Amino acid sequence: MTTPGRTTVDQHAPGILATDCHAPDGPTAADLLAPGVHVPDGHATTGRPDPGNHTRDGRSSADLPAPDGPAPDGPAPADPAALDGHSSAGRVAPDSQAPARQHAADRLSTAVAGGTEGPGALRSLTTVVLGALADGAAARGGPLPPGGPDAVTERVLAVCTPLLPERGVGAETALYGLVRAVAEGAADPADPACVAHLHCPPLAVAAAADLAASALNPSMDSWDQAPAAAVVEERTTAALAALVYPGATAPDALITSGGTESNLVALLLARERARAAGARPVQVLCGANAHHSVARAAWILGLPAPVTVECRAGRMVPAALDRALVALDDAPALVVATAGTTDEGLIDPLPELAQVAASHGAELHVDAAYGGPLLFSDRLAPRLEGIESAVSVTFDLHKLGWQPVAAGVLAVADADTLRPLSLTADYLNADDDTEAGMPDLLGRSIRTSRRPDALKIAATLRALGRDGLGALVEHCVDTAAQLARRIDADPALRRRPGDIGISTVLFRPAAADALPDEDGDALVAEVRRRLLLDGRAVLGRAVAEDADGTRRLWLKATLLHPRTRPADLEPLLRHVAEHPTPVSRDVGGPRTHRQTSPGQAAPQRTHGGPR
Repeated sequence: MTTPGRTTVDQHAPGILATDCHAPDGPTAADLLAPGVHVPDGHATTGRPDPGNHTRDGRSSADLPAPDGPAPDGPAPADPAALDGHSSAGRVAPDSQAPARQHAADRLSTAVAGGTEGPGALRSLTTVVLGALADGAAARGGPLPPGGPDAVTERVLAVCTPLLPERGVGAETALYGLVRAVAEGAADPADPACVAHLHCPPLAVAAAADLAASALNPSMDSWDQAPAAAVVEERTTAALAALVYPGATAPDALITSGGTESNLVALLLARERARAAGARPVQVLCGANAHHSVARAAWILGLPAPVTVECRAGRMVPAALDRALVALDDAPALVVATAGTTDEGLIDPLPELAQVAASHGAELHVDAAYGGPLLFSDRLAPRLEGIESAVSVTFDLHKLGWQPVAAGVLAVADADTLRPLSLTADYLNADDDTEAGMPDLLGRSIRTSRRPDALKIAATLRALGRDGLGALVEHCVDTAAQLARRIDADPALRRRPGDIGISTVLFRPAAADALPDEDGDALVAEVRRRLLLDGRAVLGRAVAEDADGTRRLWLKATLLHPRTRPADLEPLLRHVAEHPTPVSRDVGGPRTHRQTSPGQAAPQRTHGGPR
């Protein structure tokens, strides 16, 4: 054992410097690891497909993008019958080491994650987790598991029933079984065919920092629970506030759980400003394209229901906003514009909306949960021109920022805007402590206990810098443009007319256009569900205007993978093009379809029902 605190080379990760994490008399990782438990050693485990296997999209495993390093193998699940000293055949198996093994397993199960000894336990357990993640992903073999909700539920329940046994199975068995089942049953945003939502694959550096946050477990409601994490959060919010408001003298930002909380706090602050001015309750105005959290926040805060402003081609119409503000007769108003709509990724005309709002004395809030990270790119930041006119801006980094959920931000142009959040609780921020120089964290959120989510954000900002993050954002935007051109060139597919959103592309099988509107939409919906149930693709759905003004159902691909190439999306387009084509339809009767995939014959099936 090395001297505590001395930097050594970790034998398990050549070239990685590690600090010896054991006290002189503390247990080693080997002490904590139960004897006889299989430790990953680079050999394939049960459930790992052999090199000849193929994924569900027809690609050989050899065709899949190579990972940056070898995937560790996990331990095979322990035989439950053997856990109590019996063999799987039911015969008593003599085991003189059982008490010692049980003692070591108990120690590992009850080891804490922090301190000087915690990293040793974590090293053993994260090895198990990494193996389970790799085995689960290999078993899944695609963007999500096949079979639908019932099949997934059955597989998960098989490894966690009973969830609260009388006698625990041990940390490694519990971790391996549950993590492998969840990984096998995941909708994996790291797969190029998982493109339904604003659901990003987190960067490994962010996930690793999140592990450290969980191990240290600071709570960001008082300095004495998070001394260093408080500094990291303060520097992180300052950097992000300056990114949004580069010309402001005193901008600030809060870390939130995401766009819903950020919008809620933005409306709360607007309500308090109106109250302080002795005015009537603030009236919120937002486009028909606004996120549902805006109306929900108004409801929670007891504000009048938002006024819905007309949108055209998915964007708020400035002239319609002007008319709506005139009708308010000088009541205090907060205009909520959107920079990156959920369905289409479209950006409202921010400069024009800011001008209209200012002409009526109204304030502007911009929900840029999706589009905010465009500010990392010098090339793309001009798309958000006018955002600096907003009194507050919602900005998510678990979308185009590749952070594990949650990583939300609410930026404000003036730090004084946040004063209404101030609160004193003697056990967290007593006045005399604050006067003595202890930082006051309680007013930095509407939550009390909260995780140090700034740590993973800070690690990512430091690792990549603005240029690196900007390049990843540009990659996603450019890949979406390439996807749009590829769809335009395919006669079996049709893209929604007009410009694409930030990195969102709407399209549908061309065969849907040959059907009456309702039937065409039903076909689009069935294509999406079929791909979900087969485990081949995770596509979203959105209702949006077509060129003739008719609102139709479209498939939605939102590209957030920072490494996806156009070629990676070809199987996805092929799956959509090989759609069920209508072959007969009796007036007033059921609609039947056949599968048109080359070389396949499928029985006719009824097509219809609710979308």
